Amino acid sequence: MFCYQCQETSGGKGCTLGGVCGKKPETANLQDKLIFATKSLSVYTVKARELGVLDKKADRFIIESLFITITNANFDNNKILDKIEKSKQLKKEVRDAVIAKGCDVSELDKLADQENKTGVLSTENEDIRSLKELLTYGLKGMAAYLEHADNLGYADDETNGFLQKALVDTLRDDLGVDQLVSLVLECGKYGVNAMALLDKANTTTYGNPEITKVNIGVRNNPGILISGHDLKDMEELLKQTQGTGVDVYTHGEMLPANYYPAFKKYSNFVGNYGNAWWKQNEEFESFNGPILMTTNCLVPPKDSYKSRVYTTGSTGFDGLKHIPDRKDGQPKDFSEIIEHAKKCAAPKEIEKGEIVGGFAHNQVFALADKIVDAVKSGAIKRFFVMAGCDGRMKSRNYYTEFAEKLPKDAVILTAGCAKYRYNKLNLGDINGIPRVLDAGQCNDSYSLVLIALKLKEIFGLKDVNELPISYNIAWYEQKAVIVLLALLSLGVKDIHLGPTLPAFLSPNVAKVLIDNFGIAGITNAEDDVKMFMGEN
Repeated sequence: MFCYQCQETSGGKGCTLGGVCGKKPETANLQDKLIFATKSLSVYTVKARELGVLDKKADRFIIESLFITITNANFDNNKILDKIEKSKQLKKEVRDAVIAKGCDVSELDKLADQENKTGVLSTENEDIRSLKELLTYGLKGMAAYLEHADNLGYADDETNGFLQKALVDTLRDDLGVDQLVSLVLECGKYGVNAMALLDKANTTTYGNPEITKVNIGVRNNPGILISGHDLKDMEELLKQTQGTGVDVYTHGEMLPANYYPAFKKYSNFVGNYGNAWWKQNEEFESFNGPILMTTNCLVPPKDSYKSRVYTTGSTGFDGLKHIPDRKDGQPKDFSEIIEHAKKCAAPKEIEKGEIVGGFAHNQVFALADKIVDAVKSGAIKRFFVMAGCDGRMKSRNYYTEFAEKLPKDAVILTAGCAKYRYNKLNLGDINGIPRVLDAGQCNDSYSLVLIALKLKEIFGLKDVNELPISYNIAWYEQKAVIVLLALLSLGVKDIHLGPTLPAFLSPNVAKVLIDNFGIAGITNAEDDVKMFMGEN
């Protein structure tokens, strides 16, 4: 195997004997085959689109297949094999539809049948490989957001079309560095569209997030812990647990579900249990009840609690019970996990208190006058966008130290599980404005973009980079990649990325990002705070 798509990749170079994430070589190789199968299918869906033929099944399949290969999503070889077989059937159907339109498919067949292009190392040129992988990882992140939106009935044909065309472009040999750089930035542009689509889907369906105090303690009832990102799963689980005596708690990236008005009506929705994804081995143990993994961020479970973990959607692991997808518009059936919960002890308390969140764009806009006054008076000197991912490395303690060392007149704008490094610190407020404003999940980084653009408008600036906003972003996997590309496409510069720069950036590609966008790494918290505050 060879995989270097996540921040924790072995030695900062690539996993070859087994994934740091727990992925086995067999699984990694099957995922490589699925990625190629998805690209191969896209050769025909792109042509079909040009001919006016849209295949919604193929669109959904491509999104799902990319999502399955994201870090910590699916470790189930049989499910991946099923997807590969399904791709063959869909490819034949779409190919036949193209032929039926009178199209000669001989050139398409040549492009689609390049089995030698399976796997990262199939591209020999280091810079071309780097750019194609950067593009592919951005598309994976985009696919995650598109799937969540599609689950709520929202899709965008233009974005689906770009995603499929970009997949096909990674199979081409006639694209040089400049063309691939342009494609990567275009991916960022469509990433903004995907995040906007999901924001619309979430807020139209569940209301705009509100400032919310979230309980982090427990009650005495048995419970279900729901982790991942999918709000449709959250809704259906809450509906089906009502009146059963089973409480529901969020974990990890599902924390922001607590901020949505639609979920607050459920009396058995208790709050959040635990922290970021990488602590689940100890937190799933102490929870006592069953856990529902709705998306990526699954750590291979310990035998001691493995029987209590359920997967659904694009997530899977060999030996875990999987709750099937929706059929014919009917909700998923969570009865088995609910009955399981009834037989379990209540969660063990691991902490008490509350954390505050719900500062998505609509809520922050409502506070705009207060924030602007604080900036004009000098009470707020600088905002720090600290969105992104958390991870296991001790070097990530940097983000806790950075938050603690920031001057008291600085405000942190955050989204994603990176917030768990500082959202429980007592950092206080500025004129009633909390110094940590949590917009939500990683996809809610879109809210941070809208907030920045709104501030630019209010202060009458021509360039978003003129704002007193600095970007110190932690990354881990491919959804962080699309967030980064989205920011670059909007012209945001001088983003600092850590705890390490991606292994998939070749020296030359890294130089392009540094020279054109000011991308930089991190050093230590004390020196970096001084640098950002202009004290060096």
